[in-house]
This record gives sequence, structure tokens and C-alpha cells, in this order.
Amino acid sequence: MTAATTPGHGPLSGVRVVELAGIGPGPFAAMLLADLGADVVRVDRPGGPALGVAPDYDVTNRNKRSVLVDLKAPDGPARVLDLVARADILIEGNRPGVTERLGVGPEPCLARNPRLVYGRMTGWGQDGPLAERAGHDIAYIALTGTLGMIGSPGEPPPAPANLLGDYAGGALYLVVGVLAALHHARVTGTGQVVDAAIVDGTAHLSAMIHGMLAAGGWQDRRAANLLDGGCPYYGTYETADGRHMAVGALEPRFYDEFTRLLGLADFADARRDWTRWGELREAVAARFRSRTRDEWTAVFAGTDACVAPVLSLREAPHHPHLAARGTFTEHGGITQPAPAPRFSATPTSVRGGPALPGADTSGVARDWDVPGLVDAVEDSRRAVDDLHRAVENPH
Repeated sequence: MTAATTPGHGPLSGVRVVELAGIGPGPFAAMLLADLGADVVRVDRPGGPALGVAPDYDVTNRNKRSVLVDLKAPDGPARVLDLVARADILIEGNRPGVTERLGVGPEPCLARNPRLVYGRMTGWGQDGPLAERAGHDIAYIALTGTLGMIGSPGEPPPAPANLLGDYAGGALYLVVGVLAALHHARVTGTGQVVDAAIVDGTAHLSAMIHGMLAAGGWQDRRAANLLDGGCPYYGTYETADGRHMAVGALEPRFYDEFTRLLGLADFADARRDWTRWGELREAVAARFRSRTRDEWTAVFAGTDACVAPVLSLREAPHHPHLAARGTFTEHGGITQPAPAPRFSATPTSVRGGPALPGADTSGVARDWDVPGLVDAVEDSRRAVDDLHRAVENPH
């Protein structure tokens, strides 16, 4: 079932993963497993997803291989089950009940491979009043209370891209779940279903905040607390050129360094005096507006004031620290984050660019010993060609 380990491909080398193509957290989770060395085979459907990045640029499909299977075709489910029989993990991100209707739900998959870890990625979870409803990242995090923590009072909470819900609360929890279940399967020989819901994971991320709330150390409103912008020495400030600096000078010695370099020695005692925080914030904002971002970056360089420039996506790869660590890498002409975290004995790398739909069918059929995949692709291609001809020649 498990492929041979390939040295240099990461700690999950030898682990086989089937990914049923989707969007959002599922592909990201599968990318992380692939980055860590797993042989991830993405099962793409003819026509592709309704949303998504152009295949050549979809970095979340790097280090994977792709096969084309029409799950609605008579033999489509059988082809996926052939892959499942040789896999360690399956990942799917459909609404509850969809894979069951397609014939590749947990029951037939675990019947074919009792050691399989069946990872399910949804927003609302597999049960509950909203389980059948559509949604996206922003709605999921809204209900957990985490979205309501972000932003300035008197303004709507900002949309934090899809980082907080899809990726932090969703994909990363799915990866933790399937790897924990894989460990259990290898110890006991028994697979299981992992129900990873964005609402669950995102709520879990706020564990410390809930403890502070219960202890009376957190106010249940925005920009009124130590870590949500309410504190004048933990937040962001605009500079003379319209850019921004980030400040996190929480501890006393860092705060002292921060006020010294900012030229605000008169506020040395204001750190613990919240009645002076409004005055302190105005003074800090005025000082930062007096110079450009790069000028302030030079002032705080090499210090422990815990101040950093707010960089754009295009600027970040060129920062000296990130460049020295190789935090970003380039592959196939695309600058992208390098695999993380790092391993001393089993290093990871970007081994291949985004997998194009169906491009690896022959190789997967050979390596996983599933010859029927090739026939399935030919049938799908013929069906697509027939459809195109029917559209072009309706009579």
C-alpha cells in the first residue's frame, strides 16, 4: 500500500494521498502534505472547479500529480476506489453527503481499505443545523467570534483574506487530524474519518482569548485589549509616505527601547497607565507620521524595540532576513513561499510546479498499479470531445 521512501523529499516520503479536487482549504492541506514529501494524487474532474486560479499558477497544486476521473461516469467511482486501495489518506472538501452520492464516501472507501484515513474538510462540519448550507471563509469565522475581534471600533470588521478561516482554522487542522489518524492507523491497523470544520478550528484558535475573557482580562469588544489594537504599543501606524510600521513592544524593556528610539521619553511611565493610552497613541502616531517607513526602519534596525515595517506581498521576499533564510523560493518563474516547517534529517523542497489536470495519469497508473486510470481518461476525453462537437454542430 505504501510507496517506497524517497530520500530528500521530506518526512512524509512514502505516504500516499488521494485528493478529490476542490477549492480553498482542501487543496492547501494537500499541498502541505505534498511539501512534506507525500505522494499526493489530485483527482481532477473534467471541466475543473467553478472557482480557482489558472492551473499554471495555482501554487497550492505544487508537488502533486493529477489524474482525470469523471466521478459521474459509470466507472468513475471504481477508478477512485482503485486509488484508495493503495492510499494512506484521502482528502475531500465537498458538502456533507456529496461523496456518498458519488459512490466514494467513507463506507465504500474504508471497506476497500480498512487502514485508510478519510479526511473531510468543510466550513460548518458534517453535522449541525448549518451543515448542508453553502458558505465561505468569512461567514464561518463570523459565527465563531473571531471576525468580530478584528478591526477598529465604529467600522465594520475587515475581511482578513481567507487566511484565518480557510487556512489556519481549516487546512492546518485537517493536516493535524489526518496525520494523527495516520499514526493511529499504523499502530492499530484501523483507519477512521476525520471531520475538520473551519468553525471548529477557528474557534479553537481563540482558546487563549476565551481564557482571558473568563478571567476578566479581555473585553468583548474590538480595539479594547492588549492584542487587538487597543494598546498603543501593540498595533500599526502610518508613516509620512503613506506606508506603515508594526509595533509590538509589550514587555517593559522592549517598551523602554521603543519610546527611547521614538523620542518619547516623557511617556516612559505610560505603559501601565491606561488612562494615558489615548495621549500616548496620539504622540506615537504623530512621531511616525514625521518620517517615511524606510527611515523608521533604519531607526529601529538592530534593536529590541519590536518594531517592523509592514511590507507588501511583492516586497516581502526581498527582505534581508527572509532572503537569508530562503523563506520564499522561485520555481517555474513563480515566486512563492518555500515549504515549512524545516527538518534537519528530511529536508523539503518545491519539487514540481502546479499539477495540470490529468497530466500525470500514465505515471500514477504505473506507480500505483492502477491501469484502469488510463482507460478512464480516454473515455473522459472522448466524452468531452463529443460534447464540443455537439455544441459546434447542433444539427
